[in-house]
Amino acid sequence: MGAKEFFVPISLESIEPIIFPDVALYIKTGGNYVLYKSNGRDFSVYDHERLSKNGVEFVFVSKIDMDTITNHMEVSAERLLNSNILSSRAKGKMIYQTSINFVNDIFNNPEKSTDLARTKRLIENLMMYLSNYPDAINSLETVMTHNYYTFVHSLQVASLTLMMHSAGYTLSPDEMLDVGTGAILHDFGKIFVPQEILNKHGKLSEAEVEILKRHPEEGYAYLQDKGVLSPVALTIVRLHHERCNGSGYPLGLENKDIPRSAQITGVADIYCTLTTDNRGNKTMPPHIAVQLMRNQMKDLFSPILLDTLEKLVCTEDVQQFLL
Repeated sequence: MGAKEFFVPISLESIEPIIFPDVALYIKTGGNYVLYKSNGRDFSVYDHERLSKNGVEFVFVSKIDMDTITNHMEVSAERLLNSNILSSRAKGKMIYQTSINFVNDIFNNPEKSTDLARTKRLIENLMMYLSNYPDAINSLETVMTHNYYTFVHSLQVASLTLMMHSAGYTLSPDEMLDVGTGAILHDFGKIFVPQEILNKHGKLSEAEVEILKRHPEEGYAYLQDKGVLSPVALTIVRLHHERCNGSGYPLGLENKDIPRSAQITGVADIYCTLTTDNRGNKTMPPHIAVQLMRNQMKDLFSPILLDTLEKLVCTEDVQQFLL
């Protein structure tokens, strides 16, 4: 097991000096993780400024400290989003880091998916950020490593799904919470897929594809059995791979038989996959991705939903779209 697997990146801009939890912090130098701050010493304003001036974007913490970090950031998120201290960019980094920590925790500890109050708090904070900052798309930046693709992708899809619902339809706050919950958990079933398939470089075999295609049903079955998610959220988890022409899975539904929330999440899922690779690199400009979905993936998606997507992502302000 390599050293990379023992440390988790934390965006420097998401850290509040002084009140950040007392855990050891590391910086990465030449592929090695070097202790910067040991237990028993505050992370000061001076530390923050010093690292920032030296171009440090991330500090690293041991995985054994992640429960402490995650709890602190989730409890602090609403207060920081409502403060005038942080810039919109810093708030974006903070909500992004908090959300990734959450998804990471849920995927590694599936039993925590029953904590609906925690999930609700996360989605409320994400919606607050997306609605209050016009440049939210640009400010939400990745904390990507090769081990974090699924977690980052889940947040990308949830953010775009919420924005598409907000732009195209009038939903109550509770309905938006259900949508956001389903979207951020849409790939939950991948916890049942062997890591060698999820991390495989190159084309999957037919047998591996069939195993991967089970994830919507398996995620749905697990979460339904827990009895805490709404029907809307469960529908998104189960049906986000259905396609308008009936070629999707697991049920092969067509057009209006596919619930709107699942269709929108499916559009967001494919768009985010096209525009970001598993290392966080932008692989395709927004307008090219949308045109590919219109032409080469013809009949898979509702033209109305593609219009909504295009209006959100294909503007001069979001040419650097990377949730």
